[in-house]
Amino acid sequence: QVQLVESGGGLVQPGGSLRLSCAASGSMFSFYAVGWYRQAPGKQRVLVASISSGGNTNYADSVKGRFTISRDNVKNTVYLQMSSLKPEDTAVYYCHANWVNFDSWGQGTQVTVSS
Repeated sequence: QVQLVESGGGLVQPGGSLRLSCAASGSMFSFYAVGWYRQAPGKQRVLVASISSGGNTNYADSVKGRFTISRDNVKNTVYLQMSSLKPEDTAVYYCHANWVNFDSWGQGTQVTVSS
């Protein structure tokens, strides 16, 4: 089972960029599929982007063309590059990893897009 720690959140102006990192400890991380989720106040947690163990990616329609998910299995880290940020991107962003019957969540990192 891996443990996940997110970092890279913060306050950014509309149109700006941030890169989130999800660092994993534990073995076999390259076998895990990883997703970035976000949860805005009063709303459900939703999937933003995911990457399979083989590197296949998927994105929510709301972030296509603006966000890019990638992974570095040597560093045991998954990244979410966010560009052209909008106020509606404001949320707590969570990293999730799963493989077979192993399932882990990070503690979340706050992203606030505001002028």
